[in-house]
Amino acid sequence: MEEIKSVGTLHPLTLVLEELYAIFAKQGFFVATGPELEDEWHNFDALNVPKDHPARDMRTHTSPVQIHFMKEHTPPFAIIAPGKVFRNESTDATHEMQFHQLEGLVVGENITVGHLKGTLLSFLKEFFGEKTELRLRPSFFPFVEPGFEVDAKVGDKWLELGGAGMVHPYVLEAVGYDATKVTGFAFGMGVDRLANVKFGITDVRYAYQGDLRLNQWL
Repeated sequence: MEEIKSVGTLHPLTLVLEELYAIFAKQGFFVATGPELEDEWHNFDALNVPKDHPARDMRTHTSPVQIHFMKEHTPPFAIIAPGKVFRNESTDATHEMQFHQLEGLVVGENITVGHLKGTLLSFLKEFFGEKTELRLRPSFFPFVEPGFEVDAKVGDKWLELGGAGMVHPYVLEAVGYDATKVTGFAFGMGVDRLANVKFGITDVRYAYQGDLRLNQWL
């Protein structure tokens, strides 16, 4: 009888998430989770998002997990928060209405942008390789100040990974922290985009279509 060989494998997003957990665990982070269905206060108000901000009508994020966690814990701590997010937008090869994010949060005394940059650079070098470069570009997000867009140079191309910055004092105060005594940094990145770059997948939508040909990239 002909031997039957296994052709199954874990989903690319699962493989990437497991690698992310392992890398950040080495840096002292542990995983925090939150609900997929969120209320307005956790999703926007506590994150310093203005009442008239357009994001309230079109998107969710994993940042409310930070609020849930901070309400129940005292600094110092370092967490990552993986989860699904949902967007009111058209889909194409690089955009999907539902995808996965990974949020990171560190809060404690004397936390600086230097700690943020060092954490992200260490992660990128382990995930993409030692030659990977990091670039922070000034940007605006209501829940951080200063805020940055995070780019990684993989090979000869710069890739936009997500946003980051120092946790806004208003966010710290919303959960009962004394913003004169503790500071923190946060970052968020798309897991789907990381998977696409890691495996050379050409369309983000492939991850959700149940097509076994997705395995050709693994």
